[in-house]
Amino acid sequence: MTCKRAMDWLNKQGIDYQYRDIKKENPTFEELKRWYGRSGLPLKRFWNTSGIPYRKLGLKNRLPDMSDEEQLRLLGTNGMLVKRPLVVGTGFVLTGFQEAEWNEQFK
Repeated sequence: MTCKRAMDWLNKQGIDYQYRDIKKENPTFEELKRWYGRSGLPLKRFWNTSGIPYRKLGLKNRLPDMSDEEQLRLLGTNGMLVKRPLVVGTGFVLTGFQEAEWNEQFK
């Protein structure tokens, strides 16, 4: 539902975007590493903490003991682990749909 709201927002703003279903075509380790580096965000923001795979893997308790590389490699194994929507633009990366943050970024 959040992705739908994000796409509606982008369409209303007249912003062109390329849709990628990361549940079917999950981001690779290399992509995630590059996006994380550019984002300036804490790595925690890249995790879909409300998803079933996150809970089944017990990641709430495991992540604090994992290195950034280990987390990025795990994120690259399953698109359902990645926070959506994930917007990669020129010079920025956004995770999740937070309208105020998006308004600021797309001024």
